[in-house]
Amino acid sequence: MNMASAAGPLAAGWGVHSVWMRRCLASARHDPLSGLWTRDAFEYRAGWLLARHPHVAVVLVDLDGFKALNDTHGHAVGDAAIRATAGSLSDALTGHRRAVAGRLGGDEFAAAVVLPDPVALPWLLRGLHDEITAPFRHDGRDLRVGASIGGALSSDAPAGTGRELPALLRLADEAMYTAKQGGGGWQTAGFAPRLTTTAGRRTGRPGTHTTPREEAS
Repeated sequence: MNMASAAGPLAAGWGVHSVWMRRCLASARHDPLSGLWTRDAFEYRAGWLLARHPHVAVVLVDLDGFKALNDTHGHAVGDAAIRATAGSLSDALTGHRRAVAGRLGGDEFAAAVVLPDPVALPWLLRGLHDEITAPFRHDGRDLRVGASIGGALSSDAPAGTGRELPALLRLADEAMYTAKQGGGGWQTAGFAPRLTTTAGRRTGRPGTHTTPREEAS
């Protein structure tokens, strides 16, 4: 057997291995439950958008009533709510050519959306809230969770580090918390009161918010 013939199977084996490795890497960057980008993958892509576009909305979504849904109907329904939220978030961003969404953990999601005009931010947040809080179907039942959403626009933030992703996520988090204190809904950072922060996050902020606002129907 000549060297060319021997190298054929070896090259084919490496080709299969390379495809397998790429699939493993792609899978690792996606949250297995929601199918959205993981936190690290989201932050990388959101940072890329912020570096290249003047008006980028950074959005933080926290579900309301998620713990009550889990406690009442079980974790399978909670998982279904996470998947439904991810689907609603993706559907709401379909019309935006440059957008990225991720699951940060628990019942918390984030998105970065390039806007052609900064005045579009309220319409974006309202549309996201309407999509996410719509009923979802599970085992023949219509269920729902509420949502508190905060949004910060990069062009409204101070130049420099204020327009970087960590600062914008903090502003979106503060706006989301303001919405949650009001019973849910959406809020822009421009109207949210300044809150004290610790290590770049709102002081006293738990990992997830489980304040029940709406019972599952």
